[in-house]
Amino acid sequence: MKKPIMKNIIRCMLILVMAAGFAACGSSTASETNTKKVIFTPDAPKPVGPYSQGILFEATLYCAGQIGIDPNTGELVEGGAGEETDQVIRNLGAVLQAANMSYEDVVMATMFLKDLNDYSTANEVYARYFVSDPPARQVVEVSRIPRDGNVEISVIAMKSPI
Repeated sequence: MKKPIMKNIIRCMLILVMAAGFAACGSSTASETNTKKVIFTPDAPKPVGPYSQGILFEATLYCAGQIGIDPNTGELVEGGAGEETDQVIRNLGAVLQAANMSYEDVVMATMFLKDLNDYSTANEVYARYFVSDPPARQVVEVSRIPRDGNVEISVIAMKSPI
């Protein structure tokens, strides 16, 4: 065989091997493990916009920020930052439970406060739910929270493989 023909055969073989490798990366086995699942529970407030209460991706749950809305009445609980924080964390607990998780699975929390002067009040309530090995957390003061609430919290949770 002539050298140019041999080079073309080798090129074609390389292309076929590379194509097979790329196809394996997109096989059904790989895509089945990388699926996301929408988490919804009637025990937490219904989303008021184009978002989900939670998204489970593999072993990680991303919970949307919750505010102190009572899921039974659809109204913001009264009483200020302490009562709202309690309701917020119960709402998050309902989403966690719908994903077969609990507060112990939370690895990160973000707390938004309308007034940083409410930090100690919100922190006291928060500490009742995250007793041992609390998650990493940040607290940020914001100018406004939906429904004119005082507290919003979002969390990320991970389930350890058994």
